[in-house]
Amino acid sequence: MTMGAEDVTTIETAVRVETKRSPLPPRERLEQVFDIRDLDAIYGSKPAVKGVTMEIYKNLVTAIIGPSGCGKSTFIRCLNRMNDLIPGFRQTGTLRYHGQDIGGSDIDPVAVRRTIGMVFQRPNPFPKSIYDNVAWGLKVLRMKDSLDERVERALTQAALWDEVKDRLKASGLSLSGGQQQRLCIARAIAVEPDVVLMDEPASALDPIATQAIEQLMHDLKDEYSFVIVTHNMQQAARVADMTAFFSISTGGEGARWGELVEYDDTTKIFTAPSDKRTEDYVTGRFG
Repeated sequence: MTMGAEDVTTIETAVRVETKRSPLPPRERLEQVFDIRDLDAIYGSKPAVKGVTMEIYKNLVTAIIGPSGCGKSTFIRCLNRMNDLIPGFRQTGTLRYHGQDIGGSDIDPVAVRRTIGMVFQRPNPFPKSIYDNVAWGLKVLRMKDSLDERVERALTQAALWDEVKDRLKASGLSLSGGQQQRLCIARAIAVEPDVVLMDEPASALDPIATQAIEQLMHDLKDEYSFVIVTHNMQQAARVADMTAFFSISTGGEGARWGELVEYDDTTKIFTAPSDKRTEDYVTGRFG
């Protein structure tokens, strides 16, 4: 699909693309973290996502965008087998993490979540002290050596240390919403995962707290690979290196499921998409 200058300007205006990032190298030069082939995610007899094939790359921020109900959260939760906790859920296809198929029954999902952490839509600190929130996973995984140093490092990485270092024994619930979300990020990265999944991590936060979360992803992507679900087009344009657009397909008897429409460099998705459905979504014509 070829777009004229007027169309490109419209898209850029609609999403305020802010691309301070350097151009990405060719995909063949990027290191794969996930290699996903023909992934179907099914609740009972109803597919939520069908036929997803894509690769996710190391030390990048990958955004998953699309209208409500297109399976974005279901998809991201497949990446660390969080959906296994839902009765009646199953997935088919192949999901390889650094070349290993992690969807098999012989793979321990707890071990998967040790290396593929997750931060949820709403902050969910434990009713424990700030220190114990961050140390919780370290203790569970028996990573107790240099515990104080690990907690401080995680809080520093989450840009929270200076704000809480004098009250580590205070409840994590005493923090503001934005601080609680950064605490949850500190808890996720304290165990030194390889990948951090974020399911709309800033949707419940004010603009200042949202900016802090976005800056964290930018600052930490040299150490971690991020996959983020977001409804916010401006946020995807600001933080993501790669963007995947999911949409909804329909079938007989009212069947609906999510499908991957387009996946590319973020700048291309927002300024020169290959699919009309992507263009319509990022310009606000539907969704």
